[in-house]
Amino acid sequence: MTDSKSDTLPKDARIVIVGGGIVGTSTAYHLGKMGYSDTILIERGKLTSGTTFHAAGLVGQLRSNANITQLLGYSVDLYKNLEKETEQATGWKMNGGLRLACNQERWTEVKRQATTAHSFGLDMQLLTPKEAQELWPMMTIDDVVGAAFLPTDGQANPSDITLSLAKGARMNGVSIFEDTEVLDVEVENGKVVAVVTSKGRIACDKVVNCCGQWARQEAKKVGVNVPLVSVEHQFMITEKIEGITPDLPTLRDPDRLTYYKEDVGGLVMGGYEPNGIPWATKGFPEKFHFSLLDSNWDHFEQLMELALGRVPALETAGVRELINGPESFTPDGNFILGEAPELKNYFVGAGFNAFGIAAGGGAGMALAEWVVNGEPPYDLWPVDIRRFGRAHFDTDWVRKRTLEAYGKHYTMAWPFEEHSSGRPNRKSPLYDVLKKQGACFGEKLGWERPNWFAGEGQEAKDIYSFERQNWFKNVGEEHCLTRSNVTVFDQSSFAKFKLIGPDAEEALSWICANDVAKKTGALIYTQMLNDRGGIECDLTVVRVSENEFYIVTGTGYATHDFDWISKNIPTDLNAQLVDVTSGYSVLSVMGPDARNVLQKISSDDLSNENFAFGTMQTIGVAGAPVMALRVTYVGELGWELHIPTEFAINVYQALMSAGEEYGIGNAGYRAIESLRLEKGYRAWSSDIGPDHTPLEAGMAWACKLKKNIDFKGRKALETQREEGIKKSLCCFTIDDVDVILLGRETIYRNGERVGWLTSAGFGFTVNKNIGYGYVRNQDGVNRAYLESGEYELEVGTVRHKCEIHFGALFDPKMEKVKQ
Repeated sequence: MTDSKSDTLPKDARIVIVGGGIVGTSTAYHLGKMGYSDTILIERGKLTSGTTFHAAGLVGQLRSNANITQLLGYSVDLYKNLEKETEQATGWKMNGGLRLACNQERWTEVKRQATTAHSFGLDMQLLTPKEAQELWPMMTIDDVVGAAFLPTDGQANPSDITLSLAKGARMNGVSIFEDTEVLDVEVENGKVVAVVTSKGRIACDKVVNCCGQWARQEAKKVGVNVPLVSVEHQFMITEKIEGITPDLPTLRDPDRLTYYKEDVGGLVMGGYEPNGIPWATKGFPEKFHFSLLDSNWDHFEQLMELALGRVPALETAGVRELINGPESFTPDGNFILGEAPELKNYFVGAGFNAFGIAAGGGAGMALAEWVVNGEPPYDLWPVDIRRFGRAHFDTDWVRKRTLEAYGKHYTMAWPFEEHSSGRPNRKSPLYDVLKKQGACFGEKLGWERPNWFAGEGQEAKDIYSFERQNWFKNVGEEHCLTRSNVTVFDQSSFAKFKLIGPDAEEALSWICANDVAKKTGALIYTQMLNDRGGIECDLTVVRVSENEFYIVTGTGYATHDFDWISKNIPTDLNAQLVDVTSGYSVLSVMGPDARNVLQKISSDDLSNENFAFGTMQTIGVAGAPVMALRVTYVGELGWELHIPTEFAINVYQALMSAGEEYGIGNAGYRAIESLRLEKGYRAWSSDIGPDHTPLEAGMAWACKLKKNIDFKGRKALETQREEGIKKSLCCFTIDDVDVILLGRETIYRNGERVGWLTSAGFGFTVNKNIGYGYVRNQDGVNRAYLESGEYELEVGTVRHKCEIHFGALFDPKMEKVKQ
């Protein structure tokens, strides 16, 4: 129904939300709670009439990221109390969630998930098959190896939850208008100014697109890209089954691709088949409200057969309905939140991959805070809309990748697993050359990147496992060759920008934590901070000339970092940011012999006296004008060679020829990871990010705090320096080489949980497992506190003694290890 206060659409509002599903109503509810009563929610049909009404309603919490787990936990806390607050039924039941493992590799995965749960403060209990059956008596357990139980998981009625959130929003002054279609979003000077509807125009400051599977087409009208597509998703609802009780936990049986929940004495059973069916590939039908697709029993049969092996009672149970409702899915299986990088004040909350009910409460909270404050309440990078890039503009490519992600919803989450669909897409000029030399490629933001190189007679293919994978020895050899001789890395996928204009220095001086006001040719490693002192970008800035800076950042952060820099250039300054990624290939020449090799093919003086670390020079290399950056992310002598794309192959061939006498070889990104762990170099989105300050990350040296130059985030750092830090990034090693660290392992200090590993791997020079993670203590963390503890790491529920370190593990004077 329309808003109870009036049927007349207001002519203005501060915020307009489009879409009346669970995410739209949750965002409205939280904006109302924050005092933004001048918010309007518009729904073209009725509330829940898009995809919410046919959702299955399982509410699980554990994800591989701490903050996403926290967000889902917020949903649970909200749903517990919502019915009491609004006096509107929600159907919420905290009956717990079971997850089965039916083979040893899945059991390893589950045990690692249990450790992740412990890291994030969730109670996840490991059960024997018999203990699991006692909680879920209707299932057979002949093939079950073990199970995990999360007592705080549950289930809800999607429509009831949504209507309860809508009522709560109205109680706090938000207006809701149903049967109101958005015809246009007006844009002036690159930002939203109004929404035109079938009932009139609403002038507004901000628009929030919560249109579910329609979000992509609606956003496209204003030049915003929302990479999602619709996929048919089916689940069956049975009649009553004897023995099914209201307190039955939800059940996930990933080895049989299926899930279950109790429903009025019967069961809801659905799953994720490997051959998902896309929907609306040619556009959406008109007036698709409270609408379902025809049941497809032939397609559902594969799941039914798997389910009968787990729940034999389904064979004789009456079937009430086979629901076939299209849902929106994304290329990486994560939902989409945040302000669109293409349009100021246009926000998106969509693409929930059939767990919109689990995420809805928390996503609405986060989106509301994002809309009001201009940033999320905490780091939400895994779901940030800016994680996408150029490859995601093509709907056909997005559909291929999304169908792959859909089919993997319940398959094993292997360490280091790569997607296979839609590849290759973006290729370095060296792609074919390196492929012939045994490169096994990974993919990031559409770019093909060599992860490792196969040896003679070895197939360049990952073989997935929770043990050491087939590439481990190869990466060790690449690692050690970099330490002892010289290697070449193709890093052409780096995102590369130019900031040009008379005020470029002044703009970067404000945005960058480090001092960029250096002479031409200076190379500055710097972070860019938010107002809380959190690290939003981690990159390299090169001064090319008085009015031009060259900026290099990670492949996956191209959209995010471009957006952050653009939005934080003060409006009164004349500086323009340009993406030049495709114009330059990058070959990194690293190792003790790097200078010897490069000097053979360049007449420029590359001596340390003439070409110091932390500088850039344009030099001639094999007939090409090359921006040579003396910098390293692996801890060895070396240069990043930024080469106009058309010269890349010639320069590479010249390097390999010149380096032959020095034993030069190729190396890939997995060697980079191993090398940087030994040197203690931080990685954005894992070790550092918006929730971590340079002081906490041990990077105060990269901030101009000793200089009288203001910069964004400085005040927060000064306050933190005075008050002290409550978490500190530390390095840990385990001597036992048979233990495998992957990240998210729990850190214990004197037997008390104090954090988890943010990144981990193996250091081939030091021959140890290496992990980095924050040690937390509400009463403060300093060197004395850290040194006084005894530490353990929990790996797959087993604790191992470990050693804490301060500074780089790798000493250049150490004897090099040859593999």
